Amino acid sequence: MALRIKATWHESKRVYKGRRNRSREKTIEDRAGVVAFNIWKVAQHVYRHMDEEKFKFTTENQIIGTLTEWIAFLLAVIDRMVYGQLSEEDRAKLINTAAGHLARNMNENIADMAAGPGDYSGPFIDALNRRLPEYAECSYDNGEPGYAFKRLLGEKIGDVLAESDNKWVEEYVVEIELPEAVKMITSLVSANLGIKAQ
Repeated sequence: MALRIKATWHESKRVYKGRRNRSREKTIEDRAGVVAFNIWKVAQHVYRHMDEEKFKFTTENQIIGTLTEWIAFLLAVIDRMVYGQLSEEDRAKLINTAAGHLARNMNENIADMAAGPGDYSGPFIDALNRRLPEYAECSYDNGEPGYAFKRLLGEKIGDVLAESDNKWVEEYVVEIELPEAVKMITSLVSANLGIKAQ
């Protein structure tokens, strides 16, 4: 899975009051935007790769569900990576701001893909609010998701694709797609936030 992660943005040379030609320091909200952008890229990439591998996505809801499950998983991984590394306030800002960016992305993309305009971000946020506490109950050891953490993603993707004949999807997700996605997200958090997996 070859995907370039964009972990840093250009340094702007804007004039700020009292600070001529100096870049402003990136806020946690700025960094959350970078995180959200890359979570979206990784989720789309994994979906496309699964489609190329002939997993059957027969409905728009299966595509939306797959993207939602991957986004929830990746957001949960980042939350666990930054736990104890950022203050609780910054951690909450990072995750909530990233979730807001992702909800807007999901809303815009589903509106383009589905039957037109509507509120698609509400159901997406509801799905995140259901899923993130489930991941919080799973182990995260030695800088990576534990077995139950990984299996939960596999099961949820399996549930989304249950209508189709995708009997190996859970194993495929856990053994093939997940390790590479976690590696990319770990690299992103390290480069963007200066946090190493523990």
